[in-house]
Amino acid sequence: MQKRSQPLPAKKHIALVAHDGMKPALLEWCQTHLDSLKQHKLYATGTTGNLIEKHTGLEVTKLFSGPMGGDQQIGAKIAEQDVHVLIFFWDPLASQPHDPDVKALLRLAAVWNIPVACNEATADLLMACDKMSQPIARHLPDYEQYLASRLD
Repeated sequence: MQKRSQPLPAKKHIALVAHDGMKPALLEWCQTHLDSLKQHKLYATGTTGNLIEKHTGLEVTKLFSGPMGGDQQIGAKIAEQDVHVLIFFWDPLASQPHDPDVKALLRLAAVWNIPVACNEATADLLMACDKMSQPIARHLPDYEQYLASRLD
């Protein structure tokens, strides 16, 4: 598939997701990066978003809880280019009943070329990067060109 260039804006739309066993770690991470997170628009799956708002005061657009379709809602926002960064503290040691949704979410993040952090260290590096508060270039699948080629 052909690619096209589209910048990520300076004010990023960040999705925050955490499996149940990782919610305390994500809350602590959000408190550590409170000032930086205030500069961006935040989305989260339902339970995680409620906890983040309650414990940090950050404004979060809350979607459904992950097992109820929240992971898929975030995936749709990635495909629509409305989520620019995914911070997903997933628990690699716990079985998840909605594991196919998680894999689909991570696949969409890769397809649409957005930064993804699946643990605290990687999330720290993303937030410490100067580019988090600047526009950055990225290459995306050229879906319109793909559709046009299918109609010929």
